[in-house]
Amino acid sequence: MNILLSQSSGESIYLQIVRQIRASILQGELAPGTPLPSIRQLAKDLQISVITTKRAYNELEQEGLIDSVVGKGSFVSGGSQEFIREQRLKMLEDKIREVLEECRSIPLSTEELVEWIKLLEKEGDSK
Repeated sequence: MNILLSQSSGESIYLQIVRQIRASILQGELAPGTPLPSIRQLAKDLQISVITTKRAYNELEQEGLIDSVVGKGSFVSGGSQEFIREQRLKMLEDKIREVLEECRSIPLSTEELVEWIKLLEKEGDSK
């Protein structure tokens, strides 16, 4: 797992960790049951406070994305596939909104966009 932190970002360190781990889980890069680094190991690797990594893991656990087992560590949750699907649909919805805003600025009609998507899908099928 590769987490990159930015000191110049306006986002807090723990939120950067949450966002990156969440994205890895939702995009399927971290499969259910995958062990995460221990809180102490992640803090050491990132050269940050253990309190910061604990806070990030707690938030991910509250979201149902990870499970923590005392004495064993933290793992990507396997019981919340519907939640993960809903989160991925939300991410897709946000991307579609961005595309629609861009279409308005070009301008490109919704019908033209749909035709373009169908064309791209056909190209993908032929590869």
